[in-house]
Amino acid sequence: MVEVFTAVEVADVRFPTSRELDGSDAMNPEPDYSATYVTVRTSAGAEGFGLAFTVGRGNEVQTAAVEALAPLVVGRPVAETLADLGGLSARLTGDGQLRWLGPHKGVIHMAAGAVLNAVWDLYARREGKPVWALLADMTPEQLVALVDFRYLTDALTPDEALAILRAAEPGRAERRRELLAHGYPAYTTTPGWLGYTDEKLVRLAEEAVAEGFGQIKLKVGTDLAADVRRLRLARAAVGPGVRIGVDANQAWGVSQAIDWMAELAPYDPYWIEEPTSPDDVLGHAAIRRAVAPVRVATGEHCQNQVVFKQLLQAAAIDILQLDAARVAGVNENVAILLLAAKFGVPVCPHAGGVGLCEMVQHLAMFDYVAVSGSTEDRVIEYVDHLHQHFTDPVRLRAGRYLAPTAPGLSAEMHPASVADHRYPDGPVWSNPA
Repeated sequence: MVEVFTAVEVADVRFPTSRELDGSDAMNPEPDYSATYVTVRTSAGAEGFGLAFTVGRGNEVQTAAVEALAPLVVGRPVAETLADLGGLSARLTGDGQLRWLGPHKGVIHMAAGAVLNAVWDLYARREGKPVWALLADMTPEQLVALVDFRYLTDALTPDEALAILRAAEPGRAERRRELLAHGYPAYTTTPGWLGYTDEKLVRLAEEAVAEGFGQIKLKVGTDLAADVRRLRLARAAVGPGVRIGVDANQAWGVSQAIDWMAELAPYDPYWIEEPTSPDDVLGHAAIRRAVAPVRVATGEHCQNQVVFKQLLQAAAIDILQLDAARVAGVNENVAILLLAAKFGVPVCPHAGGVGLCEMVQHLAMFDYVAVSGSTEDRVIEYVDHLHQHFTDPVRLRAGRYLAPTAPGLSAEMHPASVADHRYPDGPVWSNPA
């Protein structure tokens, strides 16, 4: 009997992070970090797990979008689907009716990413490999087949992508050994949430340096005087040799961003993240010209590979911050990594949230082994909360992510965590302490 997909299940899972202001920033002052948690099942009993990330209200909308995509997967042969994951990506993002809700943007695109990532998780489990290794073991031809080049060829052609991947092939084995032995550099946002007191910021910044992090990040953007004070305190706490990124979370217009960063510049910020609207390519380019040598970073809210393409073409960013759950899953992120390699821009993935650290580490590690071949000026974001809810949580040592070795995408949550935090009937919500 042919094995088929029998179910795409989805749960609305929310964590009350607003109670301690974990995750607070200029645009999200009281977030409840949440997951639209997806499980795909097959007739042979196989499972795969993925998720989309939100910050609370509206997670039910994201859940409904996953449910709308389920009929495009259920009933399909598993072996045939896994042999053509580029085709599955095209099906989920190009349905003749559902794509009207995007196309390639918003909740429907993120839902496609959650489903695709769950299928990748199932595939990697079947192959007995973590996703980063599964990707790194693919041939250049197999990797290029994952990518939809329709809107990319003015910046990156399939032949150019093949050349990038083939050029990286000779060093794959050595880089894999290096990754497994020493891990991948990380930075931490844990000290920098906007709702934290000055005392908490300083204590956590000092702890981060003691734990081996070479970079921290502060949220900014609502009060200039407070931002100057907090950045001054952070710089005094970590010293001149530690990089400090600052993140406005889209709070500013272009001129405001330039003026604000002039006030922060004396404290040597390494980058300014999301200084303005994530859709404003030319605005990012203007800010980049004005605030140099401070770098401009963005990506966690870029809705698709086309926006990344334009940011790179316009020389609008110095740091590309892809996200495991914002675009349409592993496939589209492979395209984004290839674009970054073509333009020579380092990738420093966005993480934190719920499960984002767990998933995005696979993309960065694949990039190192099989695409860019470099960790220079590259770090993965790390936030120290909610990892205990995952069966294969991230592991850090001396400020570096240790490469996951368990099969899959590291997205599976403990059943008890899902049950406790299911919204609105889980006990965390129905019977709060």
